[in-house]
Amino acid sequence: METSDLLRNIINLPLTSSGLAEEMLAGNFSSIFKGQGMEFDEARHYEPGDDIRSIDWNASARFGYPFVKMYREERELTILILLDISPSMHRSHIARQGLSPYEQGLISSALIAFSAEHTDQRFGALLFDNDIEKVFPPRKGRKHIMSFVTSALQYQNNIQQRRSQYGSDITSALTGAQRLLKKRSLVILISDFYSVNWEHELGNICRKHDVIALRICDSKELPFPGLVTLEDPETGVRIEAPAGLDSFKESWELWHQEKSTHWESTCRKCGAAFMELSTEADAPSSLIRFFGSRSMGQYKRRKKL
Repeated sequence: METSDLLRNIINLPLTSSGLAEEMLAGNFSSIFKGQGMEFDEARHYEPGDDIRSIDWNASARFGYPFVKMYREERELTILILLDISPSMHRSHIARQGLSPYEQGLISSALIAFSAEHTDQRFGALLFDNDIEKVFPPRKGRKHIMSFVTSALQYQNNIQQRRSQYGSDITSALTGAQRLLKKRSLVILISDFYSVNWEHELGNICRKHDVIALRICDSKELPFPGLVTLEDPETGVRIEAPAGLDSFKESWELWHQEKSTHWESTCRKCGAAFMELSTEADAPSSLIRFFGSRSMGQYKRRKKL
């Protein structure tokens, strides 16, 4: 998709999916965080029946009368997107029509960002490949969101200059997210997960934050039978593959299935919610089916759309 067309689609998201955004954040997003954060509100005189564990000993000693601390539930959410900008997210090895994994990931990111704006929540983002490329600290407002979108669009077409033998480093992104976030937040990791050794760090961040792993998948079908040229988008290495052979098709499908199974199993083990989103799917409707009317426990078991 041309950059101008992609930007036009993103700019239209607040208009075409405002109802979706309201349901995503005002409804079940809020329920995910309910009761997980408390902040000090005020101190008042102790009354019979108050929990003695809530006594403010400093204030009580200062005024010579027992005071208790009053807390209120935190309502402000922080949503942090970790968006993979590595070459593997850009379709280059097989020519197809429609969205690339990166374009689908960017549309999903923008939709979530506009959802945060609709309910006055803070949105932040990290763009990463084999290292963190750009950081957008959590803030509110349309200007902040469009700054993120504009920067992300710059990575859409300059794939050749960013090729690396190391690929994407999800661990680096997760570590950076933990350094950036001060309070419990919702972290959404958007990637094709063509990376290694990220499992341990995913477990670490899940202990402190609510995490959603959003895996963007291109079509697993080969474009046509016969001899095809496959290219590694990270390194540029090309091979000729006999796509018409049944044995090759079976190996191709088995590799994709094993990768998907490992990713899903890791997310379950770490306690991350997970969603697999095809490049051929409609992102707004797929996301609302994922978030809609589910408790946190059910939500973590959601598999594929």
